[in-house]
Amino acid sequence: MMVNVQTDILINRPRAEVAGYAADPDNAPKWYVNIHKSQRLTPGPVGTGTKAAFTARFLGRELNYTYEFMDYVPGERLVMRTAQGPFPMQTTYTWTDDDGGTRMTLGNSGSPSGFSKLAGLVMAPMIRRETRKDLKKLKSILES
Repeated sequence: MMVNVQTDILINRPRAEVAGYAADPDNAPKWYVNIHKSQRLTPGPVGTGTKAAFTARFLGRELNYTYEFMDYVPGERLVMRTAQGPFPMQTTYTWTDDDGGTRMTLGNSGSPSGFSKLAGLVMAPMIRRETRKDLKKLKSILES
């Protein structure tokens, strides 16, 4: 079963600031509710090919996974993908100017396998709820 969820939020900060903060894997534990650890696996500035390892809790389980930045246009879009684990996922961030601030859209898509395949029907609403929390937390951090 394919899961495809998109959420967005208006953040009253310049696009370069929002995109720069959100695209930095070192900041993920600060604004993602379920991620509690991140580690860059590639040196240098963030860009296409960057890899980062994350540890998160989801559906009562601790998940360890590695994302690779597949496409990165600073200030416009970031597409990252993981192939391993129980829920191979593609996450896409886009940033656009909107009413003096930045509209950030966060999309997640993937096909669950293993334990999460059984939970496929409830995953989309759960992911939507969690990503809304994440975006609200990001907005709070950047607007404070």
